[in-house]
Amino acid sequence: MKKTELRTKYKALRNSLSETEIDEMSLAIANKILTLPIWEKTYFHIFLPITEHKEVNTEFILHILSGKDKDIIISKVDFMTQKMTHFLLTDNTVIKKNKYNIPEPVDGIEVPSNKIDVVVVPLLTFDKKGHRVGYGKGFYDDFLTQCKPDVVKIGLSFFEPEELITDIFEGDVKLDFCVTPDSVHSF
Repeated sequence: MKKTELRTKYKALRNSLSETEIDEMSLAIANKILTLPIWEKTYFHIFLPITEHKEVNTEFILHILSGKDKDIIISKVDFMTQKMTHFLLTDNTVIKKNKYNIPEPVDGIEVPSNKIDVVVVPLLTFDKKGHRVGYGKGFYDDFLTQCKPDVVKIGLSFFEPEELITDIFEGDVKLDFCVTPDSVHSF
């Protein structure tokens, strides 16, 4: 299927989920992440969910990262430049939703992309080859190309993979793993 069709399909599927289902599946995803070979790494970039879009609730993963004393990085998006700036999440970080309801840090200690070891990537769906469909703005593809070559890219999905996304572009960055409530897919 093409990305536009997949976006429509998976937005509808996510919209059909209740808050309880989202929390239960998000917790299952967080527990599956514990099985990944990433825990010797230090700098973990994670997205804060847009609850209005019924994204995976990453709060459970944040608790795991915090409990393992990892450095957690979150981003702020500049829609004018189409760039993301990354900040260390600390006890003093003030989070505010932007006009698109994306929770973002107001400011803080900036972290360069090339210092990040693991990136937890938001998505709508993915395929069996590790390609993902996001919202179509290319923020994460651009960001991931600025990371070090061995950065570990982990997608989170409530749903199992599609067979194949048919309109992959050269600039699309593949995932290394995608975690669902029932399985861990490795690419």
